[in-house]
Amino acid sequence: MNTETWTADHPALPEKYRNLSHREYDERIQGAKDRLGADLVILGHHYQRDDVIRFADFTGDSLELARIAEGQKQARYIVFCGVHFMAETADILTGDDPIVILPDMKAGCSMADMADIDELEEAWEVMTEELGDTILPITYVNSTAAIKAFVGRRGGTTCTSSNARGVLEWAFARKKRILFLPDQHLGRNTAHAMGIPLEQMAVWDPIDGEWEEEKGPMEDLRVLLWKGHCSVHTKFTVEQIRDVRERDPETQVIVHPECTFDVVQAADENGSTSWIIRKIGEAPPGSKWAVGTEVNLVQRLARTHPEQRISLLSRTMCPCLTMNRIDRPHLLWALESLQEGRPVNRVSVDRETAHWARTALERMLSIH
Repeated sequence: MNTETWTADHPALPEKYRNLSHREYDERIQGAKDRLGADLVILGHHYQRDDVIRFADFTGDSLELARIAEGQKQARYIVFCGVHFMAETADILTGDDPIVILPDMKAGCSMADMADIDELEEAWEVMTEELGDTILPITYVNSTAAIKAFVGRRGGTTCTSSNARGVLEWAFARKKRILFLPDQHLGRNTAHAMGIPLEQMAVWDPIDGEWEEEKGPMEDLRVLLWKGHCSVHTKFTVEQIRDVRERDPETQVIVHPECTFDVVQAADENGSTSWIIRKIGEAPPGSKWAVGTEVNLVQRLARTHPEQRISLLSRTMCPCLTMNRIDRPHLLWALESLQEGRPVNRVSVDRETAHWARTALERMLSIH
């Protein structure tokens, strides 16, 4: 979906919601939430800004929220404080009811936009012509419903950073090779941790329509990586890790696997958003951490664990700009519109796409 295109169903934020006081926003959001009662469930991703996530009924990473969304069939409305692909996933997993709302339809994901369905269809034709029926497609949940449906039709599944290794093990039990998209770094880091050498990986450039990187003979390839990335996590560097260690050798560096291969290899630890939260939560008082992930989460961890010294790995801010588009003005507009019986910014996936995307998601949810 082109989130820059506005229609009658997705109008711009009305002027009356733009200049309220902090107190007015908070009181009216809470009031609307109270009046909607059990009809409403608000889901909030860990990267969401603090002044919004405080209103969430459930918080989590992509996998946690996918599971939670699937169980919300009794609610009339799900308001998803996240980005567009997450709201699509909620709609896919819950069917026609409840209505899924994304407070700001411009809250997209640059990574998801890097995998276009037409480019994938063309790439698949080339890959299967070269390598035959040996490839199982796997897509990170940070992808559009159309990409998930493509994967579902071809026997593949989705994954998150939390379960990527289990999904890849599942896939390799079925086919010799996997196509992993849209984030090349999560695919590379996960496969390498499983013992697959870089020489057995190659990168497909969808813009040029050709292989960008071939480490070894085509016949030896096991992991085909789509040339996509997260604009936040690729800002972390090995130089930043060196700087942290020079300043304080006792500080442990922990990063997300969407970071580049060199950064993950240089870090002390790496893992999903939920894993990072759990790891730091279990660490002893006095622990020192430099964390390579989205800044809202890092700052929240620092406030939650004042007994530790927690800082962002980078000295510059690394927010997810599209996630931060979900703000109190848009949340208030969404909730009051529901109260008035005229939902705005509904996310709805057509039935054919939803069927195959759900197939891919359910395969993921069944993998332990």
